[in-house]
Amino acid sequence: MTKTEREAFCRIAREVINSARYAQMKACYAHTDITVYQHSIRVAYAAYRMAIAWGISCDRRALVRGALLHDYYLYDWHDPAKGFRWHGFKHHRFALANADADFPLTAAERRIIYTHMFPLTFWTLPANREAWLVSVADKIVASAETLKKYR
Repeated sequence: MTKTEREAFCRIAREVINSARYAQMKACYAHTDITVYQHSIRVAYAAYRMAIAWGISCDRRALVRGALLHDYYLYDWHDPAKGFRWHGFKHHRFALANADADFPLTAAERRIIYTHMFPLTFWTLPANREAWLVSVADKIVASAETLKKYR
């Protein structure tokens, strides 16, 4: 990836990361000791790199923004006392509602957020290249983060 492509990624990412509520994700954990904030940045960067490396034509701004917001649910799902059962099946809706409230979203960004848990949420089939890239990147990154615990 070129310096120009990295700079473009950072410019797009700052649109989301510099918002006030986005920092709340630093207090929530995704997989093992990885925060949702760290996880989301990793997914966005992985999806962006895949698009470039594989020569996939897509809306890179929507790709990065959607990936950064794919887990924007803003709660700790590890606490069973708070009633967050079936998190994997439901959090995409909470993430989309929060993102919609805090950011102007395109249809592509909404689709990325809503469908990122496919195939677990088999009824949310990704319908654009950006959504497919984020869904794949999320599985790769989440697997690596989870397996880190067992190394």
